[in-house]
Amino acid sequence: MQVKFKGQPVTIGNGFELKVGDRAPVAKVVTTELEEIEVGNTKDKVQILITVPSLDTPVCATETKRFNELIAGKEGTLPVVISMDLPFASKRFCSTEGIDNLTVASDFRYGDFKKKYGVEIKEGPLAGLLARTVFIVDKDGIVKYIQIVPEITEEPNYDDVLRALEKLV
Repeated sequence: MQVKFKGQPVTIGNGFELKVGDRAPVAKVVTTELEEIEVGNTKDKVQILITVPSLDTPVCATETKRFNELIAGKEGTLPVVISMDLPFASKRFCSTEGIDNLTVASDFRYGDFKKKYGVEIKEGPLAGLLARTVFIVDKDGIVKYIQIVPEITEEPNYDDVLRALEKLV
């Protein structure tokens, strides 16, 4: 699959593409507290799995802060922002920006998420990082929504994400 970075086409994924209706793969990521958690599969909450290239960029920082605000008070949800940033840097970002309504995690240890969800940027200046995406997984572990942002330097469509989420919680 292709998206763009500053107008230039880049390939993401590994030939495998998740679709709405698929079972969400289980992937291990590492939180800012250096704890491994699993995302995907069944949970007692609806999962909002948000990937960004790096919290250390203005668009990713804005997106994370915006989701932190939008998801505040949404009962029955488990929002997780995933990047390749080291947990130390992510923790500093969360502390500085007051991110406390979602979990921030890293795919640095296993690369599990980028492989299983097909979101690795394969070429160009951001090769190896995660594309800008949002997956919503219901309590039964089924992918109910996917947004792959076509231009990596742009924010996702928040209204679209919230409409999809409202149908599940």
